[in-house]
Amino acid sequence: MPLFSRRNKLKKEYDARFIRLLEETRSDWHAAQVVEAHLDDFNLDAIAKRKAMESVHFYLYKEAKRRQVVYRPNR
Repeated sequence: MPLFSRRNKLKKEYDARFIRLLEETRSDWHAAQVVEAHLDDFNLDAIAKRKAMESVHFYLYKEAKRRQVVYRPNR
């Protein structure tokens, strides 16, 4: 039995790390959206940064679904 409890403990630990990473990427993505919204001119660098942050966040979100990690973002 100790093997399964250790596995569950490690899963919970790595799930918590994964959720923190998801929250960080979500906040980075939203910050990039705010920067892009406040720009007066058409800035390709800001658009590229926002799209990169968006793709990283959604990749991690899909990975969370695959790992069956319960993630409920704070709104």
